[in-house]
Amino acid sequence: MGRFRIGGSLRSHWTVWIALFLLSGLFQLLGWVERLRFDRELLEQGHLLLLFSSQLVHLNWPHWALNMAGMAMIALLFGRYGSALYWSWVAFISALAVGIGLWWLNPELRWYVGLSGALHGLMIAGIFQEMRVNRLAGGFLLLAIVGKLAWEQIGGAMPSSERLIEGRVVVDSHLYGALGGVLAAALWWALRNRFIGSRS
Repeated sequence: MGRFRIGGSLRSHWTVWIALFLLSGLFQLLGWVERLRFDRELLEQGHLLLLFSSQLVHLNWPHWALNMAGMAMIALLFGRYGSALYWSWVAFISALAVGIGLWWLNPELRWYVGLSGALHGLMIAGIFQEMRVNRLAGGFLLLAIVGKLAWEQIGGAMPSSERLIEGRVVVDSHLYGALGGVLAAALWWALRNRFIGSRS
């Protein structure tokens, strides 16, 4: 029998990036930032969807454009390494990690918007894929992203970034998203190896 593929027929990874681009752009155009943002008061009332929707809205168009540029870089560098299902899984777990992390570990945070936390998860998962093909390049990229995260935890966000988006960068979201990316990649490969091993 042939090998079982978790990715199924959802092979075009571009569908994920295009969907994120269109959804976030549409929400920005409609001005739904306050409606969809992470709002602690509303979350306490049970509006749990805000844990996810908050990451598809942005402070302003420069904030949106900055995140879309980051997403495009991830898609171009690593997109070919996974199916649409794989990247959807990583995006979901990374976004969930950001939402829960901010809710649980940052009680002082009243509201939050932006995709950058989940993008760090997607980046980490992509780097892990790169390391399977080119260990040296992947290792260098991993050191770079870990160094960035460490710098942000110690010194905070770069002032140029905050000036560009005209708001505060919540660097903890980057850390939570990256950890979500690690978890998503690990779970994916554990399940993949289990199913492939049982059907090969």
